[in-house]
Amino acid sequence: MLEVSGIRIPLKALDGTDGRELAACRRALARKLGVREGDIASLERRRRSIDARKRGNVQLAFTLRAELAPGARPRTDKGVRAVEDRPFTFPAPVTRAGGRPVVVGAGCAGLFCALSLAHAGLEPLLVERGDDATRRAEVVSHHNETGELDVESNIQFGVGGAGTFSDGKLQTGTKSPAHRLILETFVAAGAQRQILWDAKPHIGSDVLPRVVTEIVRQIEEAGGEVRTRCRMSDVDVTGGRVRSVTLVTTGPDGTEREERVATDCVILACGHSARDVFELLRERGVTMERKTFAMGVRIEHLQADVDRALYGPAAGHPALGAAPYSLSCHLDSGRSAFSFCMCPGGYVVSAASEPGGVCTNGMSLSDRAGVNANSGLLANVFPEDLPGDDPLAGVELQRTCERAAFSAGGGAYVAPAQLVGDFLAGTPSSAGGRVLPTYPRGVAWGDVTPCLPPYVAETLRAAIPQLGRRLRGFDAEDAVLTGVEARSSSPVRVTRGDDGQSLSVRGLWPVGEGAGYAGGIMSAATDGILAAEKIVASL
Repeated sequence: MLEVSGIRIPLKALDGTDGRELAACRRALARKLGVREGDIASLERRRRSIDARKRGNVQLAFTLRAELAPGARPRTDKGVRAVEDRPFTFPAPVTRAGGRPVVVGAGCAGLFCALSLAHAGLEPLLVERGDDATRRAEVVSHHNETGELDVESNIQFGVGGAGTFSDGKLQTGTKSPAHRLILETFVAAGAQRQILWDAKPHIGSDVLPRVVTEIVRQIEEAGGEVRTRCRMSDVDVTGGRVRSVTLVTTGPDGTEREERVATDCVILACGHSARDVFELLRERGVTMERKTFAMGVRIEHLQADVDRALYGPAAGHPALGAAPYSLSCHLDSGRSAFSFCMCPGGYVVSAASEPGGVCTNGMSLSDRAGVNANSGLLANVFPEDLPGDDPLAGVELQRTCERAAFSAGGGAYVAPAQLVGDFLAGTPSSAGGRVLPTYPRGVAWGDVTPCLPPYVAETLRAAIPQLGRRLRGFDAEDAVLTGVEARSSSPVRVTRGDDGQSLSVRGLWPVGEGAGYAGGIMSAATDGILAAEKIVASL
């Protein structure tokens, strides 16, 4: 198998269809290797990215893998190498004595941990406080329409976790041999095949519900059990070791059933918004610490403006799609601001999970065809910014800002919003401009500054003009800021050792975003798989 990098295809050779793209790749590869197209027995795209460094000559760049017909003699060239795949796989079956593992939380960390444990024959019990993906989508839609909030099932809680309703972006800054297995699992569960080679892959919040539903089916088929509307209300850690968990299941009629499950293995994949779980851990003496997190707002622009700023005359070409961006800047104050979870052609969503608190996030559908682009615009909150020594002080800051946003919006989960020009001038907004806010509960024009810690608001105000010099139009006066975004990452880390277990409680395995060890779908799923590997190895 040959792997060939540096293959570039001009846009004039493409029309946005997969067949045209593959044909162009085959022609370019044949030229690169000095062989006939017919000598290419198989062709696979391994990476596809957009090179827009020269806006007048935007190209697609590929890394390809190919097998050649017997007798073909490719020329040796830069970027051509022989490769041999060593696929990463789920753990092989093992034997276990004692109770089955209990996985708490069915976000990506919990799903992939449970799937790995099920493949290992350990028959895990996966519990999720929210609904299955189908019912959850209905609950979220009901909240958007009526303002009624289900605190157990919402954009934060339910099968698939917070990532299900935040575009399903799969790019990651980490490297792991597990990444390919995760992508292949998503594809086998119904995701688009191009996520296997796109440099910035995404699934879309319209496709993810059925993908995670299929992964649940795979867990059950492999011997695991998945319970929804089932939350962990207590964990027994007598003698510094997990002994059992108490589970509360809510039936269709609203009645609750409590059950104690004996186990010496609890995988804590609760997500970054399970604040009651953090409080429970604190009560049980589980070691936790503050960690750096970020807060800010969502910023919306017209997607067409972003496309032109990044792609120039090529904007709108069907092979490019809606343009994404990633921005950051470091200020003289020592603080930084950055974009987060950028959603091309997307929507700002209501991500509340507590009564009386407004929290925003962003999402895109698979086609990314929305009129607006949106992104988190965030600044870091450091442990030293917080008062006292409570490890949950960051949680309380999040809650305070979300309640301030609820009040500023006037209630009913309406969000406060402000134009960028007014924000920079320190003037409340009274109406919008070209960019129409997409937040589903509606916005109240005013001032987002009182909803943020002063140092966050000051950092964003100083950063926006700098970011506007990096992306033309980012500082447009009629761009919309919607507050607040407070859940980009966990403000808490449930500390663990090199063996993956809690530093203070044996048999407690903190994983994923909620535990403070991941920052997105791919890193969370990877953390779940690696935790399962360590559990299997410990047997």
